[in-house]
Amino acid sequence: MWRWLQRLRPYREITDEEFRTQRDRVLQRAPVPAFWLFGKTGSGKTSLVKFLTGAERAEIGNGFQPQTARSEQYEFPAPDSPLLRFIDTRGLGESRYDPAEDIRKLAATTQLMLVTVRVLDHALSDVVAPLREIRAAVPQRPVVLVLTCLHEAYPGAQHPQPDPFAGGLLPDSIPADLRRSIAAQQERFDGLVDRIVPVDLTRPEEGFAEPNFGGDRLQAALLVLLPAAYRQTLLTLDESLRSLKELNERRAMPYIISHSTLAATAGAVPVPWVDIPAVAAIQSHLVCRLAAIYGQQVRARMVLKMAGPIGGRMLVRLAVRGALKFVPFVGLAANAALAYAYTYGLGKACCWYFGQVCQGNAPSEAELQRVWESQLLQAAQLWRKEPRP
Repeated sequence: MWRWLQRLRPYREITDEEFRTQRDRVLQRAPVPAFWLFGKTGSGKTSLVKFLTGAERAEIGNGFQPQTARSEQYEFPAPDSPLLRFIDTRGLGESRYDPAEDIRKLAATTQLMLVTVRVLDHALSDVVAPLREIRAAVPQRPVVLVLTCLHEAYPGAQHPQPDPFAGGLLPDSIPADLRRSIAAQQERFDGLVDRIVPVDLTRPEEGFAEPNFGGDRLQAALLVLLPAAYRQTLLTLDESLRSLKELNERRAMPYIISHSTLAATAGAVPVPWVDIPAVAAIQSHLVCRLAAIYGQQVRARMVLKMAGPIGGRMLVRLAVRGALKFVPFVGLAANAALAYAYTYGLGKACCWYFGQVCQGNAPSEAELQRVWESQLLQAAQLWRKEPRP
Protein backbone atom coordinates (compact mmCIF):
# COMPACT_ATOMS: atom_id res chain seq x y z
CA MET A 1 0.00 0.00 0.00
CA TRP A 2 2.76 2.46 0.93
CA ARG A 3 4.65 1.89 -2.34
CA TRP A 4 1.39 2.45 -4.20
CA LEU A 5 0.77 5.70 -2.30
CA GLN A 6 4.33 6.85 -3.01
CA ARG A 7 3.64 6.77 -6.75
CA LEU A 8 0.59 9.01 -6.25
CA ARG A 9 2.11 11.64 -3.99
CA PRO A 10 1.22 15.19 -5.08
CA TYR A 11 4.80 16.43 -5.44
CA ARG A 12 5.23 14.16 -8.46
CA GLU A 13 5.35 16.41 -11.52
CA ILE A 14 2.25 15.86 -13.65
CA THR A 15 1.60 16.78 -17.24
CA ASP A 16 -1.01 19.33 -18.26
CA GLU A 17 -2.97 16.52 -19.91
CA GLU A 18 -3.02 14.48 -16.66
CA PHE A 19 -4.28 17.45 -14.70
CA ARG A 20 -6.96 18.32 -17.27
CA THR A 21 -8.21 14.73 -17.23
CA GLN A 22 -8.56 14.70 -13.45
CA ARG A 23 -9.96 18.24 -13.34
CA ASP A 24 -12.65 17.57 -15.96
CA ARG A 25 -13.92 14.58 -14.00
CA VAL A 26 -14.22 16.69 -10.86
CA LEU A 27 -15.75 19.72 -12.57
CA GLN A 28 -18.70 17.62 -13.68
CA ARG A 29 -19.78 17.62 -10.01
CA ALA A 30 -18.32 20.92 -8.75
CA PRO A 31 -20.85 23.75 -8.24
CA VAL A 32 -19.51 26.75 -10.21
CA PRO A 33 -21.95 29.70 -10.22
CA ALA A 34 -22.48 31.27 -13.65
CA PHE A 35 -23.79 34.85 -13.90
CA TRP A 36 -25.30 36.14 -17.14
CA LEU A 37 -24.33 39.82 -17.49
CA PHE A 38 -26.90 41.75 -19.50
CA GLY A 39 -26.61 45.46 -20.19
CA LYS A 40 -25.35 48.16 -22.51
CA THR A 41 -21.65 48.90 -22.94
CA GLY A 42 -20.67 51.34 -20.20
CA SER A 43 -23.46 50.28 -17.84
CA GLY A 44 -21.01 48.94 -15.24
CA LYS A 45 -20.60 45.26 -16.08
CA THR A 46 -16.81 45.27 -15.78
CA SER A 47 -16.96 47.13 -12.46
CA LEU A 48 -19.43 44.52 -11.26
CA VAL A 49 -17.10 41.64 -12.16
CA LYS A 50 -14.19 43.42 -10.50
CA PHE A 51 -16.18 43.98 -7.32
CA LEU A 52 -17.46 40.40 -7.06
CA THR A 53 -14.06 38.81 -7.73
CA GLY A 54 -11.62 41.34 -6.30
CA ALA A 55 -9.66 41.05 -9.57
CA GLU A 56 -7.94 44.11 -10.97
CA ARG A 57 -9.28 45.46 -14.26
CA ALA A 58 -6.02 44.47 -16.03
CA GLU A 59 -6.44 40.88 -14.88
CA ILE A 60 -9.96 40.75 -16.28
CA GLY A 61 -8.77 42.47 -19.46
CA ASN A 62 -8.79 39.95 -22.27
CA GLY A 63 -10.11 37.13 -20.09
CA PHE A 64 -13.46 37.05 -21.88
CA GLN A 65 -13.58 34.37 -24.57
CA PRO A 66 -16.30 33.87 -27.25
CA GLN A 67 -19.23 31.77 -26.07
CA THR A 68 -21.92 32.50 -28.67
CA ALA A 69 -22.15 34.93 -31.58
CA ARG A 70 -23.06 37.76 -29.18
CA SER A 71 -21.72 36.61 -25.82
CA GLU A 72 -18.36 36.02 -24.17
CA GLN A 73 -17.41 34.01 -21.09
CA TYR A 74 -14.94 34.88 -18.34
CA GLU A 75 -13.90 32.27 -15.79
CA PHE A 76 -12.42 33.40 -12.49
CA PRO A 77 -9.72 32.93 -11.43
CA ALA A 78 -8.78 30.84 -14.50
CA PRO A 79 -10.42 28.49 -17.03
CA ASP A 80 -8.60 25.44 -15.65
CA SER A 81 -9.75 26.08 -12.06
CA PRO A 82 -12.97 28.11 -12.20
CA LEU A 83 -14.67 29.43 -9.11
CA LEU A 84 -17.09 31.85 -10.81
CA ARG A 85 -18.26 32.24 -14.42
CA PHE A 86 -19.52 35.40 -16.11
CA ILE A 87 -21.22 35.38 -19.51
CA ASP A 88 -21.41 38.88 -20.99
CA THR A 89 -23.86 39.78 -23.77
CA ARG A 90 -22.16 42.30 -26.04
CA GLY A 91 -23.47 45.18 -28.12
CA LEU A 92 -26.87 45.77 -26.54
CA GLY A 93 -28.19 49.14 -27.70
CA GLU A 94 -25.71 49.27 -30.58
CA SER A 95 -27.45 46.93 -33.01
CA ARG A 96 -30.45 44.63 -33.22
CA TYR A 97 -29.98 41.75 -30.78
CA ASP A 98 -31.78 38.44 -31.23
CA PRO A 99 -31.65 36.49 -27.95
CA ALA A 100 -32.65 33.15 -29.48
CA GLU A 101 -29.14 31.66 -29.62
CA ASP A 102 -28.24 32.79 -26.10
CA ILE A 103 -31.53 31.47 -24.75
CA ARG A 104 -30.82 28.09 -26.35
CA LYS A 105 -27.20 27.81 -25.15
CA LEU A 106 -27.26 29.63 -21.82
CA ALA A 107 -30.66 28.66 -20.40
CA ALA A 108 -29.35 25.59 -18.59
CA THR A 109 -25.84 26.85 -17.77
CA THR A 110 -26.46 30.12 -15.90
CA GLN A 111 -27.92 30.34 -12.41
CA LEU A 112 -28.65 34.08 -12.21
CA MET A 113 -28.93 37.13 -14.51
CA LEU A 114 -27.40 40.49 -13.62
CA VAL A 115 -28.99 43.28 -15.66
CA THR A 116 -26.94 46.48 -15.39
CA VAL A 117 -28.53 49.86 -16.17
CA ARG A 118 -27.25 53.37 -15.53
CA VAL A 119 -29.89 54.84 -13.27
CA LEU A 120 -30.45 57.93 -15.45
CA ASP A 121 -30.53 55.98 -18.73
CA HIS A 122 -34.10 55.67 -19.94
CA ALA A 123 -33.41 54.70 -23.57
CA LEU A 124 -33.72 51.00 -22.79
CA SER A 125 -36.03 49.45 -25.37
CA ASP A 126 -33.10 47.43 -26.77
CA VAL A 127 -32.58 45.95 -23.31
CA VAL A 128 -36.16 45.44 -22.16
CA ALA A 129 -37.47 43.71 -25.31
CA PRO A 130 -34.90 40.84 -25.40
CA LEU A 131 -34.99 40.55 -21.60
CA ARG A 132 -38.72 39.89 -21.84
CA GLU A 133 -38.04 36.94 -24.19
CA ILE A 134 -35.24 35.61 -21.98
CA ARG A 135 -37.38 35.86 -18.86
CA ALA A 136 -40.27 34.06 -20.51
CA ALA A 137 -37.97 31.23 -21.65
CA VAL A 138 -36.60 30.51 -18.13
CA PRO A 139 -38.90 32.21 -15.60
CA GLN A 140 -37.46 30.31 -12.63
CA ARG A 141 -33.94 31.77 -13.06
CA PRO A 142 -33.50 34.79 -10.73
CA VAL A 143 -32.88 38.19 -12.34
CA VAL A 144 -31.33 41.12 -10.46
CA LEU A 145 -31.54 44.64 -11.88
CA VAL A 146 -28.43 46.55 -10.81
CA LEU A 147 -28.93 50.31 -11.12
CA THR A 148 -25.49 51.90 -11.47
CA CYS A 149 -23.83 55.33 -11.58
CA LEU A 150 -26.05 56.80 -8.87
CA HIS A 151 -23.69 59.77 -8.44
CA GLU A 152 -24.76 61.13 -11.82
CA ALA A 153 -28.00 62.16 -10.09
CA TYR A 154 -26.13 64.21 -7.45
CA PRO A 155 -22.96 65.48 -9.22
CA GLY A 156 -20.19 66.83 -7.02
CA ALA A 157 -21.64 65.31 -3.83
CA GLN A 158 -20.72 62.25 -1.79
CA HIS A 159 -23.05 59.27 -1.48
CA PRO A 160 -25.74 59.78 1.15
CA GLN A 161 -24.90 58.32 4.56
CA PRO A 162 -26.04 56.23 6.24
CA ASP A 163 -27.04 54.13 3.27
CA PRO A 164 -30.64 55.23 2.56
CA PHE A 165 -31.40 52.10 0.50
CA ALA A 166 -30.92 49.79 3.48
CA GLY A 167 -34.55 50.42 4.37
CA GLY A 168 -36.14 50.32 0.92
CA LEU A 169 -35.84 51.12 -2.77
CA LEU A 170 -37.43 54.61 -2.73
CA PRO A 171 -36.42 56.38 0.50
CA ASP A 172 -37.54 59.99 0.98
CA SER A 173 -33.99 61.03 1.93
CA ILE A 174 -32.47 60.65 -1.56
CA PRO A 175 -32.43 63.48 -4.13
CA ALA A 176 -35.75 63.94 -5.94
CA ASP A 177 -34.25 63.35 -9.42
CA LEU A 178 -32.75 60.06 -8.28
CA ARG A 179 -35.99 58.97 -6.66
CA ARG A 180 -38.02 59.71 -9.80
CA SER A 181 -35.52 57.87 -11.99
CA ILE A 182 -35.50 54.76 -9.78
CA ALA A 183 -39.31 54.76 -9.74
CA ALA A 184 -39.36 54.92 -13.55
CA GLN A 185 -36.89 52.00 -13.81
CA GLN A 186 -38.97 50.02 -11.32
CA GLU A 187 -42.05 50.48 -13.49
CA ARG A 188 -40.16 49.72 -16.71
CA PHE A 189 -38.77 46.40 -15.42
CA ASP A 190 -41.88 45.35 -13.51
CA GLY A 191 -42.37 41.59 -13.86
CA LEU A 192 -38.95 41.13 -15.51
CA VAL A 193 -36.70 41.14 -12.43
CA ASP A 194 -36.80 39.63 -8.93
CA ARG A 195 -34.76 42.29 -7.15
CA ILE A 196 -33.62 45.87 -7.83
CA VAL A 197 -30.34 46.96 -6.21
CA PRO A 198 -28.98 50.53 -6.57
CA VAL A 199 -25.16 50.58 -6.42
CA ASP A 200 -22.27 52.86 -7.29
CA LEU A 201 -18.99 51.05 -7.91
CA THR A 202 -16.23 53.57 -8.59
CA ARG A 203 -12.43 53.69 -8.69
CA PRO A 204 -10.72 55.11 -5.59
CA GLU A 205 -9.25 57.98 -7.63
CA GLU A 206 -12.77 59.25 -8.36
CA GLY A 207 -12.85 60.62 -4.83
CA PHE A 208 -15.83 58.91 -3.22
CA ALA A 209 -15.50 58.03 0.45
CA GLU A 210 -17.27 54.73 -0.28
CA PRO A 211 -16.11 53.39 -3.68
CA ASN A 212 -18.29 50.26 -3.35
CA PHE A 213 -21.52 52.00 -2.36
CA GLY A 214 -24.30 49.40 -2.19
CA GLY A 215 -21.95 46.49 -2.72
CA ASP A 216 -22.96 44.76 0.52
CA ARG A 217 -26.63 44.99 -0.47
CA LEU A 218 -25.83 43.47 -3.86
CA GLN A 219 -23.93 40.56 -2.36
CA ALA A 220 -26.74 39.95 0.13
CA ALA A 221 -29.25 39.80 -2.75
CA LEU A 222 -27.10 37.31 -4.67
CA LEU A 223 -26.72 35.07 -1.61
CA VAL A 224 -30.49 35.02 -1.16
CA LEU A 225 -31.33 34.34 -4.81
CA LEU A 226 -28.60 31.87 -5.83
CA PRO A 227 -29.37 28.15 -5.45
CA ALA A 228 -27.90 26.84 -2.20
CA ALA A 229 -25.18 24.72 -3.80
CA TYR A 230 -23.77 27.79 -5.58
CA ARG A 231 -24.42 30.33 -2.85
CA GLN A 232 -21.67 29.17 -0.53
CA THR A 233 -18.96 29.50 -3.18
CA LEU A 234 -19.61 33.24 -3.36
CA LEU A 235 -19.84 33.52 0.42
CA THR A 236 -16.52 31.78 0.99
CA LEU A 237 -14.74 33.83 -1.67
CA ASP A 238 -15.94 37.12 -0.20
CA GLU A 239 -15.04 36.10 3.34
CA SER A 240 -11.52 35.09 2.32
CA LEU A 241 -10.80 38.22 0.29
CA ARG A 242 -12.33 40.78 2.64
CA SER A 243 -9.36 41.32 4.95
CA LEU A 244 -6.51 40.63 2.54
CA LYS A 245 -4.26 43.60 1.78
CA GLU A 246 -1.14 42.05 0.25
CA LEU A 247 -1.47 41.88 -3.54
CA ASN A 248 0.04 38.44 -4.17
CA GLU A 249 -2.01 36.75 -1.47
CA ARG A 250 -5.18 38.45 -2.69
CA ARG A 251 -4.45 37.12 -6.19
CA ALA A 252 -3.65 33.69 -4.80
CA MET A 253 -6.74 33.17 -2.62
CA PRO A 254 -9.23 32.45 -5.45
CA TYR A 255 -6.90 29.70 -6.72
CA ILE A 256 -6.57 28.24 -3.22
CA ILE A 257 -10.34 28.21 -2.72
CA SER A 258 -11.13 26.81 -6.17
CA HIS A 259 -8.55 24.02 -5.89
CA SER A 260 -9.67 23.21 -2.32
CA THR A 261 -13.27 22.98 -3.49
CA LEU A 262 -12.24 20.74 -6.39
CA ALA A 263 -10.28 18.54 -3.98
CA ALA A 264 -13.30 18.28 -1.67
CA THR A 265 -15.52 17.34 -4.59
CA ALA A 266 -13.01 14.69 -5.65
CA GLY A 267 -12.79 13.43 -2.07
CA ALA A 268 -16.53 12.82 -2.04
CA VAL A 269 -16.43 10.30 -4.90
CA PRO A 270 -18.36 7.34 -3.48
CA VAL A 271 -15.84 4.71 -4.68
CA PRO A 272 -13.01 4.05 -2.18
CA TRP A 273 -9.52 5.32 -3.12
CA VAL A 274 -10.24 6.44 -6.69
CA ASP A 275 -10.16 10.07 -5.53
CA ILE A 276 -6.49 9.94 -4.51
CA PRO A 277 -4.99 10.58 -7.99
CA ALA A 278 -7.41 13.49 -8.54
CA VAL A 279 -6.55 15.14 -5.22
CA ALA A 280 -2.84 14.66 -5.91
CA ALA A 281 -3.13 16.26 -9.35
CA ILE A 282 -5.15 19.19 -7.98
CA GLN A 283 -2.60 19.89 -5.26
CA SER A 284 0.36 19.70 -7.65
CA HIS A 285 -1.37 22.12 -9.99
CA LEU A 286 -2.09 24.50 -7.11
CA VAL A 287 1.58 24.63 -6.12
CA CYS A 288 2.53 25.49 -9.70
CA ARG A 289 -0.17 28.17 -9.93
CA LEU A 290 0.97 29.85 -6.73
CA ALA A 291 4.60 29.71 -7.75
CA ALA A 292 3.74 31.59 -10.95
CA ILE A 293 1.92 34.30 -8.96
CA TYR A 294 4.98 34.82 -6.79
CA GLY A 295 7.37 34.70 -9.76
CA GLN A 296 9.01 31.45 -8.69
CA GLN A 297 10.08 28.65 -10.98
CA VAL A 298 8.74 25.29 -9.90
CA ARG A 299 11.06 22.35 -10.30
CA ALA A 300 10.63 18.82 -9.00
CA ARG A 301 12.74 19.48 -5.90
CA MET A 302 10.74 22.59 -4.95
CA VAL A 303 7.43 20.80 -5.41
CA LEU A 304 8.83 17.95 -3.29
CA LYS A 305 9.77 20.41 -0.56
CA MET A 306 6.40 22.18 -0.66
CA ALA A 307 3.96 19.31 -0.97
CA GLY A 308 5.92 16.28 0.19
CA PRO A 309 5.66 16.46 4.00
CA ILE A 310 2.07 17.68 3.80
CA GLY A 311 0.75 15.75 0.83
CA GLY A 312 2.24 12.43 1.81
CA ARG A 313 0.58 12.59 5.23
CA MET A 314 -2.71 13.59 3.67
CA LEU A 315 -2.73 10.76 1.16
CA VAL A 316 -2.10 8.19 3.88
CA ARG A 317 -5.14 9.52 5.73
CA LEU A 318 -7.17 9.57 2.52
CA ALA A 319 -6.31 5.93 1.93
CA VAL A 320 -7.31 4.97 5.47
CA ARG A 321 -10.50 7.03 5.37
CA GLY A 322 -11.26 5.71 1.91
CA ALA A 323 -12.38 2.50 3.57
CA LEU A 324 -15.05 4.53 5.39
CA LYS A 325 -16.77 5.13 2.06
CA PHE A 326 -18.27 1.70 2.50
CA VAL A 327 -20.28 3.41 5.27
CA PRO A 328 -22.92 5.58 3.52
CA PHE A 329 -22.60 9.38 3.97
CA VAL A 330 -20.16 9.29 6.88
CA GLY A 331 -17.08 8.41 4.85
CA LEU A 332 -17.93 10.81 2.02
CA ALA A 333 -18.19 13.80 4.35
CA ALA A 334 -15.00 12.88 6.21
CA ASN A 335 -12.94 12.51 3.02
CA ALA A 336 -14.31 15.71 1.49
CA ALA A 337 -13.53 17.71 4.64
CA LEU A 338 -10.02 16.25 4.85
CA ALA A 339 -9.22 16.96 1.18
CA TYR A 340 -10.51 20.54 1.50
CA ALA A 341 -8.61 21.30 4.71
CA TYR A 342 -5.30 19.83 3.58
CA THR A 343 -5.44 21.51 0.18
CA TYR A 344 -6.38 24.88 1.68
CA GLY A 345 -3.61 24.58 4.28
CA LEU A 346 -1.11 23.59 1.58
CA GLY A 347 -2.05 26.65 -0.50
CA LYS A 348 -1.71 29.05 2.43
CA ALA A 349 1.62 27.48 3.39
CA CYS A 350 2.82 27.90 -0.20
CA CYS A 351 1.91 31.60 -0.10
CA TRP A 352 3.91 32.02 3.08
CA TYR A 353 6.84 30.05 1.69
CA PHE A 354 7.02 31.84 -1.66
CA GLY A 355 6.60 35.19 0.11
CA GLN A 356 9.57 34.37 2.31
CA VAL A 357 11.64 33.33 -0.71
CA CYS A 358 10.79 36.61 -2.48
CA GLN A 359 12.20 38.46 0.54
CA GLY A 360 15.47 36.52 0.33
CA ASN A 361 14.75 34.11 3.19
CA ALA A 362 15.20 30.32 3.15
CA PRO A 363 12.44 28.77 5.30
CA SER A 364 13.00 25.32 6.74
CA GLU A 365 10.64 22.41 6.29
CA ALA A 366 9.85 22.57 10.02
CA GLU A 367 8.74 26.21 9.64
CA LEU A 368 6.66 25.31 6.61
CA GLN A 369 5.02 22.51 8.58
CA ARG A 370 4.13 24.88 11.44
CA VAL A 371 2.55 27.39 9.04
CA TRP A 372 0.52 24.66 7.37
CA GLU A 373 -0.75 23.30 10.69
CA SER A 374 -1.79 26.80 11.78
CA GLN A 375 -4.02 27.06 8.68
CA LEU A 376 -6.00 23.88 9.32
CA LEU A 377 -8.33 25.55 11.83
CA GLN A 378 -9.18 28.31 9.37
CA ALA A 379 -9.72 25.69 6.67
CA ALA A 380 -12.11 23.78 8.92
CA GLN A 381 -14.09 26.97 9.62
CA LEU A 382 -14.38 27.72 5.91
CA TRP A 383 -15.38 24.12 5.16
CA ARG A 384 -18.40 24.45 7.43
CA LYS A 385 -19.57 27.24 5.14
CA GLU A 386 -18.91 25.27 1.95
CA PRO A 387 -21.57 23.25 0.12
CA ARG A 388 -21.13 19.55 0.71
CA PRO A 389 -20.33 17.84 -2.63
